[in-house]
Amino acid sequence: MNLLEIRDLKKYFPPQSGLSRARKPVVKALDGVSLEIQAGETFGLVGESGCGKTTLGHCVLRLLEPTSGEIRLAGQDLLALKGAALRQMRRHFQIVFQDPASSLNPRMTVLQILEEPFLIHKLYPKGEHRPKVKELLDAVGMEQKSLPKYPHEFSGGQRQRISIARALALKPKLIVADEPVSALDVSIQAQIVNLFQDLQEQFHLTYLFISHSLPIVEHISSRIGVMYLGRLAEVGRPDEIFHNPKHPYTQVLLASVPNLEGSQRKAPLQGDIPSPAHPPKGCRFHTRCPMAYERCGLEEPRELSLSESHRVWCHLAEESPPNDRP
Repeated sequence: MNLLEIRDLKKYFPPQSGLSRARKPVVKALDGVSLEIQAGETFGLVGESGCGKTTLGHCVLRLLEPTSGEIRLAGQDLLALKGAALRQMRRHFQIVFQDPASSLNPRMTVLQILEEPFLIHKLYPKGEHRPKVKELLDAVGMEQKSLPKYPHEFSGGQRQRISIARALALKPKLIVADEPVSALDVSIQAQIVNLFQDLQEQFHLTYLFISHSLPIVEHISSRIGVMYLGRLAEVGRPDEIFHNPKHPYTQVLLASVPNLEGSQRKAPLQGDIPSPAHPPKGCRFHTRCPMAYERCGLEEPRELSLSESHRVWCHLAEESPPNDRP
């Protein structure tokens, strides 16, 4: 059963106001993304900086308003909700930000931070918040003596545990984890990833897990989506993405990961990332693809289903390029 359904989602950023506004193009951060996330699964989203991963997560949460498209959570049209109806629905989807130091109010104690969701949504009578807060701290492995302390008194890993506890407060169906471990030490990253997995089993959570780290995404995800320049390039299970990648961009990303000997395989990647304000015609990756041929620059690739779970947007997946390709 699909918990989250996204259809043809677009987010365009118009030029800012000013004298030069007329000369500035529209930035197409998302340009027609469609995907589904099943209840109880972890959908990992990877790609280079600027590909639209975080923008997608923020659009799902209505932190950014999409330009067009459709977002449904448990069958409910999120983009049709406003005011009190949207606030009520926000209980069912939460976010864990990349930097816990900036996402936690430095003037509030841990008790105040974790009580705030209950107060805003008026879930429990006054005086019943404290036991719920203690349950949240226990769930994320924090001690009760943390309650009167402020965020600056904790390490990065502890602050992220507090952020996760806050996200759990309203018992959401979906949590968007936006680079939740990238600001942490490697040893702490493993602890937080394991915590996400334990909480998913305990609370029956569904994750949209956004990350740059391919090994972490492979470890935690049920399915993985690879994004490039505002669009999906490939979607599949971890074994399909990591052991049978079909899109040249996915292959390049995997080639960039250091191997067990500590060396790095050479990634045959050409040129710089195009601007999302001026995306290339045809396949958006063709200007950097070592396997591109004439069709790649003329036609947008259609979605091709390789199996029930494996999808790719690439001309090479449906036909072999001509021998005289450049």
